[in-house]
Amino acid sequence: MRNEFMEQLDVLVGAWRVTMRNAWFLEPDDREVPGQARVEWLGDAFVVFRWTMGGEVGPATSEMLLVLGRSDANDAYTALYHDERGVCRVFVMTFDGSRWVLTREDPDMFQRFIADVGPDRIAGRWEASQDRGSTWRKDFDLVFDRA
Repeated sequence: MRNEFMEQLDVLVGAWRVTMRNAWFLEPDDREVPGQARVEWLGDAFVVFRWTMGGEVGPATSEMLLVLGRSDANDAYTALYHDERGVCRVFVMTFDGSRWVLTREDPDMFQRFIADVGPDRIAGRWEASQDRGSTWRKDFDLVFDRA
């Protein structure tokens, strides 16, 4: 049985067209990189977010996986991330139905994803901090439009 907090994530489930833009590491500054995503339930306990971005970001297509779950004992969501580079990260997550935030405070870098969620659009941005959260730079905007 799905608990009420996980049920809130159902708004994320489905097929999405993805656009990355305003990335500091791409030229020209206004370049847009297309992608696609599929979000599905894994049983009643997890939401699995798989997305790919076009090869314009690197030498090949980028593939990412995000597994969303919850610790009832800690009253908190958790997100596990992996990509084709072999990067594995754990994010603290909050979600209130319209605002979705992923954060990590690891020794190598602080990072966060902040997004506004609607029924047909997730409009977010990734940010990073090299000084333990004192200052932040935007890495890129990431927008998901329901396919």
